[in-house]
Amino acid sequence: MSAGKRLLDLVLACFLAVILAPVIAVIAVWLAIRQGRPVLYGSERMRSPEQPFTLWKFRTMAPDPADAGVTGGDKVDRITPQGAWLRARRLDELPQLWNVLRGDISFVGPRPPLRRYVDLRPDLYARVLRSRPGITGLATLTYEAHEEALLSRCRTGAETEAVYLRSCVPRKAALDLIYQERRTLCLDLWLIGRTAAKVIPKRK
Repeated sequence: MSAGKRLLDLVLACFLAVILAPVIAVIAVWLAIRQGRPVLYGSERMRSPEQPFTLWKFRTMAPDPADAGVTGGDKVDRITPQGAWLRARRLDELPQLWNVLRGDISFVGPRPPLRRYVDLRPDLYARVLRSRPGITGLATLTYEAHEEALLSRCRTGAETEAVYLRSCVPRKAALDLIYQERRTLCLDLWLIGRTAAKVIPKRK
């Protein structure tokens, strides 16, 4: 990661942490009251093919010790009403500001993969993870809605896994590699702006 990209991450993360601290606190209290503890959910992700870290989100699903893999239609019954509301607005990802401050991820980059997918596609992720993973990115903005539509039709964990590996992983990786080749500060700012435009409610 370049010094300029890291500086942008630190400045933006500190600014948002201060501005959004009341929102984060209110969401945490609301979740504790309405769906109970734990409020946060930590998921092991890969920063590089050899470096795992814990990615933090607000918990949006009922706990399941046997949980594994990405979320598809087979897990929809576990999403809480509060979790569905947070997911629709991407507010469940606010705790990832901590991951940005730590340097685990950047604001812009490929979404950090689970270890199981890195182990299954080591050659592919060795290339993708030359970029620091991010909260948003070209693949996230371009492919996320289509990925959700594909996975929402899956009814078993095995089907979700098969569809994700066959259809989602290669397409997202191709977009991540395009970003890697063309990354500039201006592109990062544009992607951040596009993400903010999707998240911030539009006035009617």
